[in-house]
Amino acid sequence: MSFLSNLVVALIGILHVYILVLEMFLWDKPAGLKAFRQTKEAATASKVLAANQGLYNGFLAAGLFWGLILGQGGHSVKVFFLCCVLIAGLYGAATASRKILFIQTIPASIGLILLFLS
Repeated sequence: MSFLSNLVVALIGILHVYILVLEMFLWDKPAGLKAFRQTKEAATASKVLAANQGLYNGFLAAGLFWGLILGQGGHSVKVFFLCCVLIAGLYGAATASRKILFIQTIPASIGLILLFLS
């Protein structure tokens, strides 16, 4: 079970690196416009805000990877950062798009369950 929980944590970390890239570097490019269903004008106007948001996603990823690197001693670090992802996902689903519930909240919930079962 430990391997499975660490795999889920790693996948969530990779997902947040991907979100970082989309928000910081591809926000106003075709991939970012498609991912976030925005017009070029809206993306250009919100580019600085998106980059800031992307940076926060990078911190979430870094925290999850840090927890993995710590091995057995990283349990509480992984729990903390998965809780951060879960809360951010709930807020995003409530304020921006329900899709975020499936992209962030549910995977973080699964990761937390697996961590507590291992």
